[in-house]
Amino acid sequence: MGKSTIRTVCKVDFDRPASEQPYLHNRWHPDIPFAGTIKDGETVKIECLDWTGGQIKNDDSADDVKNVDLTKVHYLSGPFEIEGAAPGDLLLVEIMDVQPFEDRPWGFTGVFDRRNGGGFLDEIYPSAAKAIWDFEGIYCTSRHIPHVKFAGLIHPGILGCAPSAELLETWNKREAELIAANKLDRDVALPPQPLSCHAGSADRELAEKIGREGARTIPGRPEHGGNCDIKNLSRGSKVFLPVHVPGAKFSVGDLHFSQGDGEISFCGAIEMAGIITINFQVIKNGMAGLGLRSPVYIPGPVEPQFGPGRYIYFEGFSVDEAGRQHYMDVTVAYRQATLRCIEYLRRFGYSDYQAYLLLSCAPVQGHVAGVVDIPNACTTLGLPMDIFDFDISPLAALDATAEGETGKGGRDMGRCAFESGRTEGEVRSDAGKKGRVSFGGGLAYRE
Repeated sequence: MGKSTIRTVCKVDFDRPASEQPYLHNRWHPDIPFAGTIKDGETVKIECLDWTGGQIKNDDSADDVKNVDLTKVHYLSGPFEIEGAAPGDLLLVEIMDVQPFEDRPWGFTGVFDRRNGGGFLDEIYPSAAKAIWDFEGIYCTSRHIPHVKFAGLIHPGILGCAPSAELLETWNKREAELIAANKLDRDVALPPQPLSCHAGSADRELAEKIGREGARTIPGRPEHGGNCDIKNLSRGSKVFLPVHVPGAKFSVGDLHFSQGDGEISFCGAIEMAGIITINFQVIKNGMAGLGLRSPVYIPGPVEPQFGPGRYIYFEGFSVDEAGRQHYMDVTVAYRQATLRCIEYLRRFGYSDYQAYLLLSCAPVQGHVAGVVDIPNACTTLGLPMDIFDFDISPLAALDATAEGETGKGGRDMGRCAFESGRTEGEVRSDAGKKGRVSFGGGLAYRE
């Protein structure tokens, strides 16, 4: 007998609010009811909405990005019972395929407003902006960032199993301690938020309990993975997830057509709705057997290929944009590598916001080069040159500079979408000047 049709265990409805669909949820909690059952060893298809539940539209305005309701996200499909899974086991999740819906061949990348979500460079680029990407087979292009085409390394941003009640309490306690110690002019963690909590098919009393206790899905967490946004966890990858509750209560969502290392603009992947095909296997007592405290994964065989000489790499160090020296701060260093690349792309006529969006979602390579040579950590960001339909090599950049301030070479460079009344986003030249020296903590400055 050959293979039979792969069963779909979750279907989403684009004509119904995400908050009314019983197979979706937007909090981590052990009491969210099962959305279905999957056999040990079974391969299934799971449909997913985009992470915002359909709040972002295929248009030329970033009003939806500016005003997105972040109390609602992420909408995950699940949780699913994996037969035989018990606390202490590992769940081996093999990603067989991920695809957009045939009748929705598009996705979006966003720079969130600094007052509503922000992003890696929000002190410099505080405005909301958006790019829509059209899919054609394995490739994507955007009317908002012209002259770019690349193959998507398609993957889920979020997958994980539910925490136990004890683990959930640990999460909430340690994040509350961070919030209490915060001295920054920004959120550093998100406590449980009853507003807009969606607990799947839970009744009202249980949903209220989950709203009071449930952990937000925004950060990944060491004990279960969650929102890790690993671009190489793509088709053919295998990830080993710790199991903390009976049945595992596995959930998945936040599907990405493509992403660069770091997903720097927060909504930085090419976000999409789609269908993921997964095989599940339970490894009994796997946590103790491997001494596993956090997920591990093995990348799949599918990845866009660019020759080693077809990247241009930008270096960043632990000296911030205000010229302040930090101690071994990889976050500061990666921010600087990103800024050097944005400055470079200006030479060809791209705006800073177009470059910011592009580096968030194109298959850039981010690496930690050195973390031992005090006081400067060194990072690199590699930009594949072949995603452009013109030459962006350093020699071409010199020619572009000679052409004039923008170096467009007769090309129409278009523009990304902004909020109503704007044709360009704000760029702040005084960013970071009031900060303090950090010791390996990025924006978590110490006295």
